[in-house]
Amino acid sequence: MTLTATAPVTLSSLTDAERDERFDRLQERMPPVWASMQQNLEDESVVVVPSLTVGSRATSAAMVQAYEERFLFLLLLLRQPMLRMTYVTSQPIDPRIIEYYLALLPGVIPSHALARLTLISVGDGTHRTLSEKILERPHVLARIARSIPDRERCHLIPYNTTPSERDLALELGIPMFGADHRLAALGTKTGCRRLFRDVGVQHPLGIEDLRSRDDAVRAIETVLDQKPGVQQMIFKLDEGVSGSGNALVDLAGVGALSGEARRAAIADRLDRMQPEVEALSPADMLEALATRHGIIEERIVGEEILSPSVQLRVLPDRTIELLSTHDQLLGGRSGQSYLGCVFPADPAYSRLISEPALAVARRLADLGVRGRFALDFVVVRDAAGQWSPWAIELNLRKGGTTHPFLTLQFLTGGRYDGEEGAFLTPEGARKHLVATDHLEDDDLRALSVGDLFDAVARHDLHFDRSRQEGIVFHMISSITERGRIGMTAVGDTPERAMELYERGGRILLEEARRARAEQPLPD
Repeated sequence: MTLTATAPVTLSSLTDAERDERFDRLQERMPPVWASMQQNLEDESVVVVPSLTVGSRATSAAMVQAYEERFLFLLLLLRQPMLRMTYVTSQPIDPRIIEYYLALLPGVIPSHALARLTLISVGDGTHRTLSEKILERPHVLARIARSIPDRERCHLIPYNTTPSERDLALELGIPMFGADHRLAALGTKTGCRRLFRDVGVQHPLGIEDLRSRDDAVRAIETVLDQKPGVQQMIFKLDEGVSGSGNALVDLAGVGALSGEARRAAIADRLDRMQPEVEALSPADMLEALATRHGIIEERIVGEEILSPSVQLRVLPDRTIELLSTHDQLLGGRSGQSYLGCVFPADPAYSRLISEPALAVARRLADLGVRGRFALDFVVVRDAAGQWSPWAIELNLRKGGTTHPFLTLQFLTGGRYDGEEGAFLTPEGARKHLVATDHLEDDDLRALSVGDLFDAVARHDLHFDRSRQEGIVFHMISSITERGRIGMTAVGDTPERAMELYERGGRILLEEARRARAEQPLPD
């Protein structure tokens, strides 16, 4: 009898549908893996792959690395004494940055935590996503696989989820805690408007699923038919992040026109709209509709307008958790770019945004979404002092408010009380934070990583574990090349958190300018 060798089934030989079927079976392991994580059992582990697959705004290898290092707050999970972690990045992380985070761990010997941490770098700083870089390197995949002590007690933690993260989970044989990539359309600007409408959550007047300039003209016509007094609208590409796909369309006076005159005026205003990212032209954004699609919606106006957000989580067993509310710090050309956040949001409206957010979360849980996500709102106060919430966007991934909140939670062991609109430590103390990813100035390029830590030590800018207040820095590696760093300032009151935030930024800029002034001139 002749035996015929059978070639092993490889991922590359499977269709997308076959990969999804295998992924579904793999994800069935996530509930027991999650349950065991809560018991602090031996051989528990996580693999962290902070791949910014959707909407990365990184413009250099340094920023690619900085965004991947923004996730380093997860090292604080090593406060669990049995947990092992594998953290993967495009380029090696400066050991001093790792030491900085491990020194923050409450009640843990840093060397013990370091022994449970495996750092793996791909050695590729290009703009392709980290997950793609890993998948094309079998030896890197093998190193990650060897670092996992028990696949039955391990899961993958991604930044966001696409087919690349699915394939990475399949290659490693571990489930992933995050939204299924097949549900990604729910998090687009078009998808979330439809979701808000289906759930009955108030959102701005507008039209979605635009695919051409003509579509955008007709959409604005439709809105003006319903509400001729609209003065401004926001153009949004479906997958823009932090306002990068947005543009302001000025429609002052257009609603009073009719017929061809109105249509021509709309087209002219679209051609002269103001993109949030200055490097993009109106023509660039209109052309992008063909492949990226988009929406147009009314810009909400009122006596006072703020932009809070709500962060939630659906656990593997479908339990829904209201994690936090934040007030967003916005900037940019028309105030649509995310710069940072203040936590918690003002109790005057935090419950007003929590209730519709929970309604959306329940629908997402029914649709199969798992993991963290956030909803952005605009709240408007009228002349009588009453606030009204309008749902704006759904970020079906971790976002800019994730790392500040989890940093605070991991450092203090506290939780957010949605009823009170407050963050409480186990001892009942209230905590507040102010955070940014955008402390940015050319002068900061004069500081090295070592200079930063020297300034932190000399000016008492570190996080004090005994008082549970101070500053935690992130995106540290980008300070020298890009003149940019992030920070989270924690205080007992909103005023104290803001004081620490402003002091930290001021001192770093002073140190940088002093270093630049002392720099010797070349011979």
